[in-house]
Amino acid sequence: MLEEFERGARVGEGQLCVVVGAGRSGKAAVELLLREKAKVRFLEKNAGALTEAEQKTLRERGVELIFGEHKKTHFSGARFVISSPGIPRASLEPFLDQESLRRGSTELIAEMELAWRYLDDEPVLAVTGTSGKTTTVSLCAAMLKAQGLSVFLGGNIGTPLSEYVLDGRKADVLVLEISSFQLQCCSTFAPRVACLLNISPNHLDYHKDMKEYTDAKFRLFRWQDENDLAVLGEGLEESARAYNLRARKIFVRATDRFPKTRLIGEHNRFNAEAAWNACRFFGVSMQNAEKAVADFQPLPNRLERVREHNGVLFVNDSKCTTVSALEVALRAFERPVRLLCGGKFKGGDLAGLSDLVREKVREVGLFGASREHFEGAWKGIVPISWHPVLKEAVTEVFEHAERGDVVLLAPATSSFDLYANYVERGRDFRRIVEALK
Repeated sequence: MLEEFERGARVGEGQLCVVVGAGRSGKAAVELLLREKAKVRFLEKNAGALTEAEQKTLRERGVELIFGEHKKTHFSGARFVISSPGIPRASLEPFLDQESLRRGSTELIAEMELAWRYLDDEPVLAVTGTSGKTTTVSLCAAMLKAQGLSVFLGGNIGTPLSEYVLDGRKADVLVLEISSFQLQCCSTFAPRVACLLNISPNHLDYHKDMKEYTDAKFRLFRWQDENDLAVLGEGLEESARAYNLRARKIFVRATDRFPKTRLIGEHNRFNAEAAWNACRFFGVSMQNAEKAVADFQPLPNRLERVREHNGVLFVNDSKCTTVSALEVALRAFERPVRLLCGGKFKGGDLAGLSDLVREKVREVGLFGASREHFEGAWKGIVPISWHPVLKEAVTEVFEHAERGDVVLLAPATSSFDLYANYVERGRDFRRIVEALK
């Protein structure tokens, strides 16, 4: 590693640590801190996030639980503040003493950074980007396993890294998905292989601007050196120079290297190419990579084929939460599209997709929030209807659909107007489609 690199400090016995967010990552961080005999304060705005039994057990183990809105006193005296994925750094900094942060007597770190400090030098392959992260890390894990290596797959997908540390079993390679929010709170995280797939406007309802978002993404490469590998999407060459990446760099684009695949679209050919270039670092052969891609099942809510009914294909891309992801989804189909959009709009240039919508889309069925954004951008370009809920939108576009059409759920928004998350939105879509007569 770089001469100036030093893995961050571990938690000392009796030190006060404040964990923010009682999701799976927050709970795992608490368990790791208790193992290290820290004094733990657990903050969660929603009291219903923990069951009464969980609250009772945590209090019996000495954890201080605080529910409701954050206050400065909740963070006073903390040596470490550990944020859960999805919590922007900017939302916590107003409650922290800035002088303590500057001196380092208080550290604000992600759960992944906390767990990273307890690894025993296991090599890490980490992937970030605006879109394609989960498919790419899943392809990486499949390729490494096909080579016979033991793999931990986690981070922002599924299992928190703290759970791996607590488990005690060692993997040959750790494959981690990591978000911009996590990277903002990573100070010493240093993967052997780091992948940045793409950058387009996202989370601008949380990040101050695109520069802050891009800065967060490029923190992934901060502590890499010439012995490490950086895999980047085509078009990021200038940014890589601006951020002075030290690792050996590979820039990748979509190819036809893996023709045997169930994955839909050019973007997934790119994801497979990125995964292959990342996994070659660990000795994966082309033969095993090909087998992994051929056997790979598309992930739920990511251009997932749900059903073909009366010649109409229904595709669930509920994970499409941005305008750039919508563009990728539309380009994946040669068949005419009946498009379903709507939800909490996160920003982006819908009008910039006008030509693509005119080319690909026969009809748009809007549902839930953000009607004004879509209608303002596409009115007069394509027939548009609006419905308060998804079921009504699906029913109407199916009534108009012709044999050979695709009914595509690609909302280009977050789900938080009608659903707890994009998974629930996708599940509702599948239920609606399966019930169609």
